[in-house]
Amino acid sequence: MVRIYPFAAVRPVRDAAPQVAAVPYDVVTADEARRIIRDNPMSFLRVSRSDAELPECSPTDPGVYSSARDRFTALVSSGVLARDPAPGMYVYRVITSNDTYTGLCCCLHVDDYESGIIRRHEQTRYDKEEDRTRHIDTVNAHTGPVVLIYRDRAGLARYITTLASGNPDAEVRWNDGSVHQIYRISDSAVFDLLEEHFSQVGRIYIADGHHRAKSAVNVAGMRRDSGVDIGEAERFMGVLFSDSGVRIHGYSRLVHDLGGRTPGEFMKEIAQYCLVIPYGKVNNGSFQIPPQSDHPHVFHMYLKGLWYECILREKAGSDLIGSLDVSLLQHQVLERILGIRDPRGDARLQYLGGARPVADLEAMVDRGDYAVAFSMQPVQVSTVLSIADANGIMPPKSTWFEPKLLSGLVIHTLS
Repeated sequence: MVRIYPFAAVRPVRDAAPQVAAVPYDVVTADEARRIIRDNPMSFLRVSRSDAELPECSPTDPGVYSSARDRFTALVSSGVLARDPAPGMYVYRVITSNDTYTGLCCCLHVDDYESGIIRRHEQTRYDKEEDRTRHIDTVNAHTGPVVLIYRDRAGLARYITTLASGNPDAEVRWNDGSVHQIYRISDSAVFDLLEEHFSQVGRIYIADGHHRAKSAVNVAGMRRDSGVDIGEAERFMGVLFSDSGVRIHGYSRLVHDLGGRTPGEFMKEIAQYCLVIPYGKVNNGSFQIPPQSDHPHVFHMYLKGLWYECILREKAGSDLIGSLDVSLLQHQVLERILGIRDPRGDARLQYLGGARPVADLEAMVDRGDYAVAFSMQPVQVSTVLSIADANGIMPPKSTWFEPKLLSGLVIHTLS
């Protein structure tokens, strides 16, 4: 039984929404966030990515989190953000050139995460989990939503779509051409109907925001343990999409160094585990590289200015997780050759989300930030749900879900 709750959101006043809205904190680097803030001082990145304005500080310095709190407080006190007068639920709709995504924004209970009603499919990274825990606790708010998936039943997705009618309460035309709309629901009869529908849904699944969800649970636990009134901290903000209403891209890997090897030595070693074929020219404006082989386990590697198609030689077993491309890459290449045994914590390994053009991977390697990049193929939504149902946990950063929701349009405060 999935429990959902209305809440009185803090939101930008209508005219301010386009200036406040920002990309999620984890899809931009500190340098990229700094440039965005310089061009738009009202950007919500000043709250969600406050380290961007404090380059002299460690990203985990206490001043980073107090700065986020102060920026958020200033947005509220100046009237740029305002709290809704009564609890509501919210339809979040994203319109792109190819698709329209419609989700329900509401609160979920941390106990449902702990009990497994809210299922997860990816490991979190220690550093990112600690960062968001401190951020939520200090700001006293969930500043970005967790994106979740439900298996559609009884026309639930279609019903939610009907709730987005008339003029939206907020609309933002983003620089990628997408349109983000918020529709506030205030009718208690609609709340009752939605709560009844979701009570018949056995499980929901985290698509994007594993760190935000786990950090929300951490904060609730900390406050329970301290004996303070937990209040709204026992709930966190999510946006629920049907299983047919999302898309998945691959999640790229970048490695800082080749473990003391020359590129030629690395090529010889990887050839023990993969058939490595020069790919030729790629469309570096696309989000992924189409395989030239029909082999089920293929990834692409960028090394010294050239792309290669890598076909894994070792047969994958029947284990759902072990047979994922990201698992095979981790075991056969990153661990065996490069010595990266902990994909959650090894600083040599970094990730780049799939909705970034291939050109970004090339640029990071070409300018020497990284020695090699790996572009991965996406997994199917049904595979992700099956893994979560089996209590499986995929390697970190295995999936890049769309839609990507903007931060700053709906905020859930803990008191």
